[in-house]
Amino acid sequence: MKKENPYLPLIDEFMQHILVERGLARNTKDAYERDLLKYTRYLITHRMGQIKKVDRRHITNYLLSLKEKGMASNSISRNLAAVKMFHRYLLRERILEHDITSVIDTPRVWKRIPGYLSMKEVDDLLGAPRSDKRLERRDKAILEMFYATGMRVSEIANVKIGDMNLNMGYIRCFGKGSKERVIPLGRRAIEAIERYRDRDRKKMLSKNDTDTLFISRLGKKMTRLSFWKIIKKYRKRAGIRKDISPHTLRHSFATHLLERGADLRSVQEMLGHTDISTTQIYTAISKDRLKKVHAKFHPRG
Repeated sequence: MKKENPYLPLIDEFMQHILVERGLARNTKDAYERDLLKYTRYLITHRMGQIKKVDRRHITNYLLSLKEKGMASNSISRNLAAVKMFHRYLLRERILEHDITSVIDTPRVWKRIPGYLSMKEVDDLLGAPRSDKRLERRDKAILEMFYATGMRVSEIANVKIGDMNLNMGYIRCFGKGSKERVIPLGRRAIEAIERYRDRDRKKMLSKNDTDTLFISRLGKKMTRLSFWKIIKKYRKRAGIRKDISPHTLRHSFATHLLERGADLRSVQEMLGHTDISTTQIYTAISKDRLKKVHAKFHPRG
């Protein structure tokens, strides 16, 4: 154990409690201790050195960080159980006034929550391509479209020139089962797509004749693997440590819309989900933000 961890005395007291008063096996006690050391190290890393200042957001982000590192759902379940028991103990000992873990979802939900990027990470990723290089202007347009629309990689790979109306600011998308939907395009995505289309695409076509929007340096339709490689390339350049994929930008698109107040039905339509329960996965990520909004603005919040 590291001396610089200010939570160690509380953890030691809790360990004695579960070993003596609760009668738990030593193996269980050791597992809880490892989990709590991991939890408190996360708090310290994020400049949260006082247990009284920890809120639900810190615990939610901690659990998401475990998932992003590839931890199995059963292990995340155990971590949450240890954190909940620890906070209940601190409440009983009157070290805390409230049990902030009481309304945190059980780990069943965490199995389903997809990984996503923060808004800063998205900005860093989308800003990584250089505007003075032809292929990077194409890549910039690809990344902007991913984040602006939430489209799947297979959908973006098949976008045709005629599917877009950049003057009106929308794109037609053909999803699973050839089901068509219309998705708005933001200003920055439109600018990046126009720049690539007007300056670079015709020069890249060479003798090939295709109406596919995004083409390779040889003038051919790009493969799905090509899109994966593009995201990996700029993830590294942007200094993002998470292992991300084209679907990560789809998850980020949905999460950020809901965090900023978009209604679930609209997000469902843009994502092309048949069942709204699929879209509801993303609401688990932003529950704490909604609770804070309610507390701030509701007359009896």
